[in-house]
Amino acid sequence: MSTFSKLEVKDKDIVTSLQGFFKTLLESKKIDAFMVPWHLPMKEVVMPTLISDVEQLDKADPLAPSFPMNAAKIASRLTKKPAGQTIALVMRSCEIRAFIELIKLKQGSLDNTVLIGIDCLGAFDNRDYASFAKKEVSTVRFCDKILKDKSENIEGLNLAAACKVCEHPVPDNADIIIGLYGIDYQSELLLEAPTVKGEELLQALNLPKTSESASRQQAIKSLISDREAKRDKMFEETSLATSNIEKLSGYLASCVNCYNCRVACPVCYCRECVFVTDVFDHDSFQYLQWAKKKGRVKMPTDTDFFHLTRMAHISLACVGCGQCSNACPNDIPLTELFRTVSHHTQKAFEYEAGKNIEEPIPLSVFNDKEYEEVVGINKQSTE
Repeated sequence: MSTFSKLEVKDKDIVTSLQGFFKTLLESKKIDAFMVPWHLPMKEVVMPTLISDVEQLDKADPLAPSFPMNAAKIASRLTKKPAGQTIALVMRSCEIRAFIELIKLKQGSLDNTVLIGIDCLGAFDNRDYASFAKKEVSTVRFCDKILKDKSENIEGLNLAAACKVCEHPVPDNADIIIGLYGIDYQSELLLEAPTVKGEELLQALNLPKTSESASRQQAIKSLISDREAKRDKMFEETSLATSNIEKLSGYLASCVNCYNCRVACPVCYCRECVFVTDVFDHDSFQYLQWAKKKGRVKMPTDTDFFHLTRMAHISLACVGCGQCSNACPNDIPLTELFRTVSHHTQKAFEYEAGKNIEEPIPLSVFNDKEYEEVVGINKQSTE
């Protein structure tokens, strides 16, 4: 059962108020460092940053509509081996879910961590954020547009495709959830502690107690319903656009084998990928043989096979963060494709990536009663 506290927002400045909350936690000595989105000094770029100096939190901005990478990869690096200190990881919902999947794959740990999630308002892709951030107080403007105006088109810019169809605006598995939807966010923020770890931290700060309002529950329910409708429409359109190998090849035609999507994917964790080994380092005579056999061969080769392999590899762990599309130099709508495939894969196994840390990834365990019709077991013969 969650407990709830409230954090006062001073001068309607939600960003400064969050910075103050983080500072209080760091000063309490119960947290040794924060991993949090932070404004780099050289230009308008927000990146995950590890901070141990209280004053450096003045540039922390977890609500900035910037999402250049999924920070689950950084969380994995920080927690894979014991550090002996407590790190607060401030992440989006999809980042926390990806981190949970990495923990199941032995690529991270919850030991000596505090997961802090914030109601996710979405983000722009990299190019659109660069345009948006040129103006002053960009994050406050963004929050107002999303929370007050309930708009996904902000000053002519749209949220990233993944954010428009994300049915997880409120993070799962966080120790502390900072609530924004359905409340008067310009005067106070809702702090929810779903875990004992989170509850102990909030109790130490002596914040005023409160409860979750019906208006917040309704706002979240309405938002999820809207997102699910858009998601299902996306699934239908993408399935139609990729319903056979010819259509899929056309969908992926502009792929240049840069493998940016693989690098950006938070749950693609292999140290060595088969596509950067000698297996796919073909000799020149092989290309010529293929060209002679078929009359032509598209270059670079193996693009369709690469994406099909990734689908098979990560569809059960895909959290739909959209970083594959964000990283693609040729704007292939990879998010739509991978979300569609992963939705059907996870549905088939009755599994939801990042939802429950106690639930193993289906293909990592053996179940002798699973898919009997596929493996050819005749139920009558075993009775």
